[in-house]
Amino acid sequence: MNNRQYYVYLLTNRSNDVLYVGVTNNLERRVFEHRNKLVEGFTKKYNLTKLVFYEVTDDIESAIRREKQLKNWRRAWKVDLVNESNPEWKDLSIEF
Repeated sequence: MNNRQYYVYLLTNRSNDVLYVGVTNNLERRVFEHRNKLVEGFTKKYNLTKLVFYEVTDDIESAIRREKQLKNWRRAWKVDLVNESNPEWKDLSIEF
């Protein structure tokens, strides 16, 4: 039996004007990598270090489907998603 957890997450910058959607099996490690600029690409370029939303599942396929779904959403829909669970846009990574 697979006891792994998978996370679909949204990162933003200090001013909350850029959003990034990602998927990982270790959210704490992945946020650390983004925050410390260990990952080349979009998040490093736009300084996306603040975790503002995440969902957990035990199925990698559903996590990847959800990531793709969110990536295809309009920005306004992503903003609404964050506002529903994190209206103050606090950095959720302080939980771990």
